[in-house]
Amino acid sequence: MRPQRAFVLFFLLAAALIGADTKLKIYTLPEEARPALKQMLHRIDTAKHRIDAAIYSFTHKAIAKRLANAARRGVKVRVIFDREANLGNRRSQIGYLSKFRNINTYLLEGERGRKGNRKGLMHMKLMVIDNTHLIFGSANWTYSAFGLNREIVVFTRDYAKAAKIERTFERMLSKAIPY
Repeated sequence: MRPQRAFVLFFLLAAALIGADTKLKIYTLPEEARPALKQMLHRIDTAKHRIDAAIYSFTHKAIAKRLANAARRGVKVRVIFDREANLGNRRSQIGYLSKFRNINTYLLEGERGRKGNRKGLMHMKLMVIDNTHLIFGSANWTYSAFGLNREIVVFTRDYAKAAKIERTFERMLSKAIPY
């Protein structure tokens, strides 16, 4: 799929998911990388009960440290990582995060295709905080995504939409293996 087409499809998906949400914030990277990262870290810092995340590539240490701090405050954190992108990747934050109480890390492989000869990816870039706040987009949680790449990060607050995403998260979690 061509990049322009993928970007348009992503926007259509985001619009369908969000609808006419007035609490929507969209950041385009790399131009708005700093405020997007600041907003993400703020959301993590203000979490009260639970953070669920699914991420393809996660090498950004500042995000990992904020998740560790949230766990120290008693926030339950669950992170699903793509197996192939993170297992054996020395820069992946899965090993660091798995050491903390209140943080559960998981590996998930993509689904097999109809013919069974190819696997897809667990390619999400998603965080749900306290069953209300959603953070998603095209950006992995890497230094390249928050500094070099053309990406999008979307923030919204909507309990109903977060509940829908949580159901998807739970289905993925049922197929994931603990790290």
